[in-house]
Amino acid sequence: MDNKEEQLKRLTPLQYEVTQNEATERPFSGEYDDFYEKGIYVDVVSGEPLFSSADKYDAGCGWPSFAKPISTLKELEDRKLMRKRTEVRSPQGDSHLGHVFEDGPAELGGLRYCINSAAMRFVPYDQLDAEGYSEYKQLFE
Repeated sequence: MDNKEEQLKRLTPLQYEVTQNEATERPFSGEYDDFYEKGIYVDVVSGEPLFSSADKYDAGCGWPSFAKPISTLKELEDRKLMRKRTEVRSPQGDSHLGHVFEDGPAELGGLRYCINSAAMRFVPYDQLDAEGYSEYKQLFE
């Protein structure tokens, strides 16, 4: 895998601002907000798996929302907006992804991972093998 510096050079300005400077894309503007194809979402910088489309739901908030991540994410306290929030970051790439809130559907565990589309890349189910994510096919069985 390339080093992080090379990976960062491939990002769009928005992807860079979101993942490296904790920016937030405008609500309802991200490519994955109203997107429901079968597959997984990976960190746009490191490629590490983050979320499954099986756990995605429409929260109506303007950003892609998930009930749970594929693997444990880093959680940090964020008080930038004068209130306490929980920021989520990718564990290895340390990319800013978005925030997790406790207002998700109770039947899905009660959490809402509110994630910037710009922080992720979608890998369709039928391309998981080709891209080296074969083990994640089990999430859809």
